[in-house]
Amino acid sequence: MRWTLYPASDFLNHQNLWRQLHQEAGASPLLDPSFISSLLDVFSTGKEILACYKSLSNVKAMCIMAPGRRGFWNTFQPSQAPLGAWMHEPGLDWDELLNTLIKTLPGFPLALGITQQDPDLVVRPENSKSIYSLDYIPTARISLRGTFDDYWTVRGKNLRQNMKKQRNRLDSESVVTRLQLSTKPEEVAEAIADYGRIESAGWKGKNGTSIHPANAQGKFYQILLEQFCQRGMGRIYRYWYNESVVAMDLCIEGNNSIIILKTTYDESIENATSPAFLMRQEIFKQLFDDRGLERVEFYGRVMEWHTKWTHEFRTLYHINYYRFPVLRSLRNLGQKI
Repeated sequence: MRWTLYPASDFLNHQNLWRQLHQEAGASPLLDPSFISSLLDVFSTGKEILACYKSLSNVKAMCIMAPGRRGFWNTFQPSQAPLGAWMHEPGLDWDELLNTLIKTLPGFPLALGITQQDPDLVVRPENSKSIYSLDYIPTARISLRGTFDDYWTVRGKNLRQNMKKQRNRLDSESVVTRLQLSTKPEEVAEAIADYGRIESAGWKGKNGTSIHPANAQGKFYQILLEQFCQRGMGRIYRYWYNESVVAMDLCIEGNNSIIILKTTYDESIENATSPAFLMRQEIFKQLFDDRGLERVEFYGRVMEWHTKWTHEFRTLYHINYYRFPVLRSLRNLGQKI
């Protein structure tokens, strides 16, 4: 077994190997070949390397690495990617994988960063002379067990009462709510435009970080969702107040889970009602009733509002690997290594 390196621009030529390993390594939609290729299409700098740990066609690990500051390589990690671009078969030794990888990458790297790993997919290694793992963020999920009524009954009293009050208020004002689900690839472009209009009107628009069909983020989510919808694995939810879209979720699914990638809502009505909360209540009810999936995954940092919907949390983590144990020791002394 050895690492073989390719330009990441050749990813499509090796995606069958990636797909094969993806099925053996947890099959997360966030590491699906379509997700990775969409990231590379939009956010690659041209310096990324695809690394394969294999013997002939027997692949055991794959990753996409990008050069960082001098002497460092990190997994390819645009902000739109909840997980670092790394997969390996269960049971492989982290020390062996990273020791051989650091000796194969160009430029005599001193350290590797394997970023944003999910303990449900990859077992977190013990710290060693060369490995240091550290917490990244807690993240939340909802297990779709039982009925929605069972789930809703054990939610906090404040949430249940607040949702009821908001719906009564909307009824009194003759506001009709509607949840719309789009799953066809030809519906994606219009949905991304709707999403961009809502988000651009809020604080993200003022900060220049909103999704828009004309920017890189908008292009990425359109490419991604068109590919996933083509395979029956993409979902775009719109929530309407009468004739206005007031909230949206962009989602992908796979491995019995649905992942909420992005959410936006009309901030001009937030003080009167919470359209994103009302939308989520209806989405979750549908998911419980459909019984086709097992989990809702958020993958963002746990916020106070997450705790209203679930008490299921786990911690994503990073791994730093040092070529020389002395660098690991310096890190323990508080140096920026």
